[in-house]
Amino acid sequence: MIRKRAVLLIAAVSSLLLLAACQKPATTETDSASSGQPAQAKQYTAEDLNGFVDKYMDAMLAHTVSPELFAATVRFTENGVELPLGDEGLWSSMVGKGTYKFYVPDVETNQVAFIGTAREEADDMSKGGDPVAVALRLKIVDDRITEAEQLVIRADSGMGTNMPPAAASIEKGVEPHAVYREVIPEAERPSREELITVANKYFTGMQKNDGKGDYPFTDDCDRLENGMQSTNTPLPPGVTRPDPKTSMTYSSAWGCKEQFESGLLYFVTRIRDRRFVAVDREHGIVFAFGFFDHAAGKTRHATAPGGREVVGGPVAPWTWQIAELFKIENGQIRRIEAVLQRCPYGMNSGWSNFEDGWSDKIQIVK
Repeated sequence: MIRKRAVLLIAAVSSLLLLAACQKPATTETDSASSGQPAQAKQYTAEDLNGFVDKYMDAMLAHTVSPELFAATVRFTENGVELPLGDEGLWSSMVGKGTYKFYVPDVETNQVAFIGTAREEADDMSKGGDPVAVALRLKIVDDRITEAEQLVIRADSGMGTNMPPAAASIEKGVEPHAVYREVIPEAERPSREELITVANKYFTGMQKNDGKGDYPFTDDCDRLENGMQSTNTPLPPGVTRPDPKTSMTYSSAWGCKEQFESGLLYFVTRIRDRRFVAVDREHGIVFAFGFFDHAAGKTRHATAPGGREVVGGPVAPWTWQIAELFKIENGQIRRIEAVLQRCPYGMNSGWSNFEDGWSDKIQIVK
């Protein structure tokens, strides 16, 4: 009798376990996400990402932060300072759009970078406001902007009183140079990491400044800074082109490689907080934020290649806050475009901790 009851009990338990198994729902991707597994992020096209920049600029012009466009937890900085989104900085003073637009969409990280122009309120509004240059990074998650980081380069950017406002010079270009639109065949596109490695050689070569580093420039490489040519600039009539091997001072008349080989970039003592924020692999473009320090003091004195004893650079410590993009072809830099402004010496981006902000290591922002 006892053995019979045990058999019946085992059979009943087995039936209950089988019933529970039959009633358990099938595992889905949603179930995996809720159990701690990462959900598949929504992917955006380059056009989608560029569209978020347009929506952002429209929202800034309207001074309106809508929940349809921005995440509730959106983080915003302007010129390295974290601010409330919607009421401060250019969000308060923008009165019009500019004419220059350069998008760098990164479809692998759902980020997009941008260099463009805008108009800011002025004492005299007869011309529609003062032109300002804007460098921007946006992070997109689930159709919302979760991070917005921008530099606003105004007329008093520190380039010198004899220089036109950055935005005015940038807009003379009408649109980005045609070389940036050249597409790399898909089978020949380097990885994001490979492109970033090449771009970082620019920063490393300038900081090391030994005249014999790895300088991956094409022969026709050119650089623009705040819309102004800073390489291969024409010389006035009757002025002899200086020789980068013997000159005692740096020259914008030289090409990209000549400037680095001259060893006369010693006044840039550190290039730090190198944050690579967007890579457009289709066009071979890398976009980075960073800081160029000028320590002054003893760093103004250097021995250039060939034994030249040279002195130059700022007499007081200060820093360039910079956004810079690189067009890379076949492992070489063909064109560079930067916007920059003077900022307090040693300033941080607002997105890095102290150690990373003072480091010259590669930081890939995703």
